[in-house]
Amino acid sequence: MNVLVINCGSSSLKYQLIETDKEEVLAKGLCERIGIDGSAITHTPAGGDKVTTEIPMKDHTDAVKLVIEKLTDSQVGVIASLSEIDAVGHRVVHGGEEFASSVVITDDVMKAIEECNDLAPLHNPANIIGINACKEVMPNVPMVAVFDTAFHQTMPKKAYMYGLPYEYYEKYKVRRYGFHGTSHDFVSARAAEILGKDRKELKIVVCHLGNGASISAVKNGESIDTSMGLTPLEGLIMGTRSGDIDPAIVGFIADKEGITADEVVTVLNKKSGVLGLSNGLSSDFRDLGDAAVSGNQIAKDTLDAYAYRVAKYVGSYMVAMGGLDVIVFTAGIGENNAIVRELVGKYLECLGTSMDLEKNKLRGQEVILSKPEDKVVTMIIPTDEELAIARETVRLTK
Repeated sequence: MNVLVINCGSSSLKYQLIETDKEEVLAKGLCERIGIDGSAITHTPAGGDKVTTEIPMKDHTDAVKLVIEKLTDSQVGVIASLSEIDAVGHRVVHGGEEFASSVVITDDVMKAIEECNDLAPLHNPANIIGINACKEVMPNVPMVAVFDTAFHQTMPKKAYMYGLPYEYYEKYKVRRYGFHGTSHDFVSARAAEILGKDRKELKIVVCHLGNGASISAVKNGESIDTSMGLTPLEGLIMGTRSGDIDPAIVGFIADKEGITADEVVTVLNKKSGVLGLSNGLSSDFRDLGDAAVSGNQIAKDTLDAYAYRVAKYVGSYMVAMGGLDVIVFTAGIGENNAIVRELVGKYLECLGTSMDLEKNKLRGQEVILSKPEDKVVTMIIPTDEELAIARETVRLTK
């Protein structure tokens, strides 16, 4: 079965075509600057060279048509015709309380996704555009929505409710939702598989550390808490996002700087995190690591603050689960940045885990970092959200 996985942004469209019987990526690519001058598609067939073509795309429907053209092209294509695409899996960022699992897309589902637009105004409208574009080009192909928030819908009320007037929850559904759920689900399941154990018998903390970062507590196969909240701004210090702060800071900065609350939130999303902490040095952890090794004290302090926050969440989730069996690092930083993992690992030694510093030098591989005698297993597991979306699509459409 061939599943086309689509991840739409406001002016971009990422795609992968996955043959799900062998779970092989046949091709992948990216459409950029959709609706903007200089739009281009980059297409990479399995085993082939990356090909970038600058071509006008006035909207996402044009982009989907171009994706199909590339996939069926006589030179760089991997299928003979559109008929070889059996289903489409769409990443949808926010499913609110409506969706606790992936669903086949219907008119009612589309309406429910639209009702979540206020909760994810930058993401859900773009996801909807992508779905509609695919429906226009492939009207008879079944489609599935896979939600970033769905895995975390198992959180108990004590974990997802905020200390706010209850009416805000009743009227506006203000609560913790969490994100990166597809990754947290995939990685925690894979950790159990590697260890030869049933996920329902394990207490796992997944550290999804990328430019956007979140941590989850997965107890007996279910998410019981996670660091991101109503939006992806809460939780860890991230690339450009502040993570947890005193909410009074918003009004304080607005008054001092003479700007609006919305403008402060923009600062918290785009100019804060390690970029802000490092005094504008970089939001890229590779740059920060190089600077720290060269003796830059601000870079060292920034990385330590980041690692400290990660470790604090891991420790708190150990308490929340009543114990801890496994810690997993995943996503761009978690999989590839040895400096960050080592810094976090030093804080976590008190939990009964250690880190083999030679193994920690490995990048993007499945590896157990801890020693056999450690109480808690520490691992690196590369995430694969596209494969997870494809699996969900097969489950619901085959």
